[in-house]
Amino acid sequence: MSLHESIEVRHFFGVLLLALLLFTFANRSKVIRRNGKPLRNPPNTLPLVGNGIRFLENRWKLFSWFDKCQRQFGYETVAISVPTLPPGALIHDPRNLEYVFKHEGIFTKGNFVKRRSWDLFGSGIINADGEMWKTQRKAGLSFLNTANLRVLTDIALPNILRESTEYLQSKKDTVDLQHVFHEITTQLMGKMAYNMEMHADDEFSVSFDYASGGTAERFQNPLWPITEIFMGAKLRHSMTIVKRFGRGIVANAVRDRQLHEKQDSTVAGNGESKLDQISGSLIQSLLEAIPSEDTVADAALTYLSAGRDTTGQALTWTFYTLMRHPSVVANIRREVEEQFAEKGIHPTPEDLDPTAFTPVTMPYTMAVFYEVLRLYPPIPFEIRQCMQDVALPDGTFLPKDSVLIWCIWAMQRSKLTWGEDADEFRPERFLENGRLTSRSTSEYPVFYGGTRTCLGKKMAEAIAVQVIPTMAWLFEFTPVDDKDRVSKTSLTLPMEGGLPVSVKARAF
Repeated sequence: MSLHESIEVRHFFGVLLLALLLFTFANRSKVIRRNGKPLRNPPNTLPLVGNGIRFLENRWKLFSWFDKCQRQFGYETVAISVPTLPPGALIHDPRNLEYVFKHEGIFTKGNFVKRRSWDLFGSGIINADGEMWKTQRKAGLSFLNTANLRVLTDIALPNILRESTEYLQSKKDTVDLQHVFHEITTQLMGKMAYNMEMHADDEFSVSFDYASGGTAERFQNPLWPITEIFMGAKLRHSMTIVKRFGRGIVANAVRDRQLHEKQDSTVAGNGESKLDQISGSLIQSLLEAIPSEDTVADAALTYLSAGRDTTGQALTWTFYTLMRHPSVVANIRREVEEQFAEKGIHPTPEDLDPTAFTPVTMPYTMAVFYEVLRLYPPIPFEIRQCMQDVALPDGTFLPKDSVLIWCIWAMQRSKLTWGEDADEFRPERFLENGRLTSRSTSEYPVFYGGTRTCLGKKMAEAIAVQVIPTMAWLFEFTPVDDKDRVSKTSLTLPMEGGLPVSVKARAF
């Protein structure tokens, strides 16, 4: 390092230290209190830097720290302090979370979240408020109507699933199951939502994955505006590719609309024409409702991420877990046999019909999926900012602009909520007398809650209930090693390094 560079580094850290001191003293008067007393600090809180060091650690260690907090404090709200950021609080109590869900106008993404995610999602639905949020949500509801979901379950998904099983049957070496599941969800969203051919390994998908990781790091690194100046070239390049693809989605939709206007409408005929009729219905709904094509592109990218990433990743964690619990796999196969027993069929690869698998007919499979989502939530933690002074049900007073955090990863492991076996994988906790049961959104916030409850819940369930039993019935999957898998940094929960497995077709 040259003398000049050494001086610059010392100058940088000198400015950084001064900034930390100034923000610490500025925020001292904004200490969050419960019933008049300051909140307790989580473990390993340090003078001056607070919990800042923890947030700079890799996300798996950060999740473990959040989990340690909930085990130590139970439902008690504790303080979160990171220099350069507004004062914050970490909640674990379902009562507090229910209050947040019911008062969406008070607890919003705010500038704290929007500033960090704007480059990727712009004014897409996760950043939108008010009328713009309502407009985008209405378009999403229109796309995910009952008729469209029926086309997904009866035509689109079975076709793509058949291609995936044929691919697996042809493989003689290691396969990355995460890529397989991501390919299924990417093709589904591409065809149905945007009438485009999309794949999990194309330039956009790779760039989006990197951009998602870079955006997530902004929530852990309070100095991201500075560090990205020097180390953000690849992130900026990835963002450019993602945004260009978003504009391409809109341009393709405009061409489809113009072409459709020139043609006479036709009556739906075979299954393929039904799929073609609804293909692109999401982007067309967005175009009809939103005058700005840039905003339409932002909305399209947001829905694409929500529709393909979370479900594909959830399926990955499902089979990671199943490979560690062979008795659960046996139960799923038994449920498949029961579906076909009345018809006198022992389904082989040729006559297995995944359309027979629904959340009603496959309660155990759905319980497995719910239990995996409990332990590996696709959105592992949430952040909101208070738009006004407000008090939580437990007496915690949050001043305007303060930050509220809840780690779903940690909350789903609370023994106060889930019992002494909260750390165990036990699908039966979602069954009662053989029927699927549910928990309140404040106890099980995997699909969020309140007015912003996830629109894609039924779509995710429909995909899972076909993919899980089909793959479990047709194949034996064996992990290539016994390593514990972790998540890489992202806005969702992708498995770092994928899920490499050996695959073997079952004998019938």
